Amino acid sequence: MKKILFLFSILCGLNVYSQNNDDLTKKVDQLIEENNRLNHRLDELQKLADDAMWFNRLGDVAFIDKVFIYGPPPANIKNPTAVGANNPLKFWSYVFIPKNIDPGKKYPLLVFPHGGVHADFTTYYTHIVREMVAQGYVVVAAEYRGSTGYGEGFWRQIDYGGLENEDVYASRNYMVENYDFVDGSRVGIIGWSHGGMIALHNIFEHPKDYACAFAGVPVSDMIARYGYATDDYRELYHADYHIGKTPRGNIEEYRKRSPAWQTHKLQTPLLIHTNTNDDDVYVLEVEHLIKSLKADGKKFEYEIFKDMPGGHSFDRIDTKAARQIRVKIYKFLASYLNPPKPIKSIEDINKAAYLQVK
Repeated sequence: MKKILFLFSILCGLNVYSQNNDDLTKKVDQLIEENNRLNHRLDELQKLADDAMWFNRLGDVAFIDKVFIYGPPPANIKNPTAVGANNPLKFWSYVFIPKNIDPGKKYPLLVFPHGGVHADFTTYYTHIVREMVAQGYVVVAAEYRGSTGYGEGFWRQIDYGGLENEDVYASRNYMVENYDFVDGSRVGIIGWSHGGMIALHNIFEHPKDYACAFAGVPVSDMIARYGYATDDYRELYHADYHIGKTPRGNIEEYRKRSPAWQTHKLQTPLLIHTNTNDDDVYVLEVEHLIKSLKADGKKFEYEIFKDMPGGHSFDRIDTKAARQIRVKIYKFLASYLNPPKPIKSIEDINKAAYLQVK
């Protein structure tokens, strides 16, 4: 009898422990969810503060606006028969227009998708937008699906290498359709990293709508990238609200989203830059892209820089060497887009940095 009572007391204790453990797990999950919501709210506040900085840092040379437009419906629709489930996905885009334009004339447009996974277009690019505006370019920068700063719902709409490309293309079309001074035959696209990847997909899928493209340190092969990335980074792709599977589980999906596997589509003048000490987009990815383009017999320009200071950001920083490289980029773009005041030297780029556009 004593043994039975002893065993009964142990079982009761285990049951209480199990209940307490379940309660603790629920509380931890609740705290994690609350922390996620707080982080997204902080991102929204940071975005509002950075938007104010655009006017402070660029308002002397450009008319700045943020327009609300739309792209295709969401990539993953849980209930496609629900009312409004297939509505276009709405997103914001930055618009920068030189203050000295003549509305009666036509000006070239640069489409400028930002980089990063779940990133956004920030004043990190102030100096580069300023250089573009100084040349007479109108600039549009889409905050495509998955961008940070617009709440968790929009953040979870990420479609890396997928419909985000069509959001950026929609921003291009919006500018051509709504601004009479934008020349639809003089549209270029420029981007770095993930933005370079989007630039490549845009010219592959819509070759007739872009006069030229620059892809800096572009994400080029998602299969290779998945292989050398960290576990946290990998989870961004195979999350249930995103691709949902690893490359092993759906290799064709990752190939479809990788520019290095789509090079047969190239028809647009293209310049590619990469750097051997890039610790974000390894040079091997971009070399795969370059080799694929060559194998497909495509004409394009490229340069592989050797251990340039700055790594992944080597031609975007404010050093003299980085500015000299950007002069090369601007010369390439100008040869196809013919801006009113092209940058031809580092002296021109320095003037653009500090002087008002006249």
